[in-house]
Amino acid sequence: MASFTQRFSRQLAVPLAMIILVFTSGFSPFESLFAPSSNLIPRWADFSAESTETVSQSKWNNFIRKYREESFDGIARIAYHRVDLDDHLALKEHLEYLQSIKVKNLNRDQQLAYWINLYNAATVNLILEHMPLESIRDINISPGLFASGPWGKKLLRIEGEKVSLNDIEHGILRPGWKDPRVHYVLNCASLGCPDLPNEAITATEFDTQLTAAAQRFIDHPRAVSIGENNEAVVSSIYVWFKDDFGGSDASVLDHLRTYASKERQKELMKIRSIENHTYNWDLNSVPIVATASTGS
Repeated sequence: MASFTQRFSRQLAVPLAMIILVFTSGFSPFESLFAPSSNLIPRWADFSAESTETVSQSKWNNFIRKYREESFDGIARIAYHRVDLDDHLALKEHLEYLQSIKVKNLNRDQQLAYWINLYNAATVNLILEHMPLESIRDINISPGLFASGPWGKKLLRIEGEKVSLNDIEHGILRPGWKDPRVHYVLNCASLGCPDLPNEAITATEFDTQLTAAAQRFIDHPRAVSIGENNEAVVSSIYVWFKDDFGGSDASVLDHLRTYASKERQKELMKIRSIENHTYNWDLNSVPIVATASTGS
């Protein structure tokens, strides 16, 4: 009879071989191997096509207007350090309101706006509850031996069901709508992430809002930068979720060119290949400016 060590070694042989292959064939495949897959959670597939029910986002809009700031580098940041107690309590009350909504009673457009705004508001609240932080990945509360960050934690309860940020993004929005533009309006509180939208996503304007968000990100170097040999370094979003953008480097480039501004399109037409990818996990916080004290 084979020893435990021999049996364990055989069981690990294939996974280890795969890992070795991945490491030797480049970093991008390794990262995409662990990116969350898009699998619809049937529980959240129901909707009411004829519903005229709406969801108020006034408190969320008030928060965005007060604490979202455009920076010199073209990245929108959040002034987490300036959020006062009353505004934080208002945000928490808004999240309680959103969790009281019966999502199955909404029509599809209302549901799309609902889930996007819920994801973004919950993420901002999560940051505020764990400040000070350097990165959202420091909030290591997800369950599981190899899990990290906050995305797997069941933070919300909707219609009696516990829901995580991963559930919203990868179990509802991505598989439910199959629209790659959704990636541009979900903000994970990082500098490498597309900006938090400057207003709540709405059921009546979401198509325009998603397209505008796509162009804003693609026109920024975070999405793609072009080297001397016309080789591109793209955001890791296009590697982690390549299937959402068509499944190949060529389809990713087609997507970028489709939603870029006309001037940006001219630059993107020069790209010969995607060379690498990058992502900045630093917190998307407005820098705290230290004020010099003056002596009496």
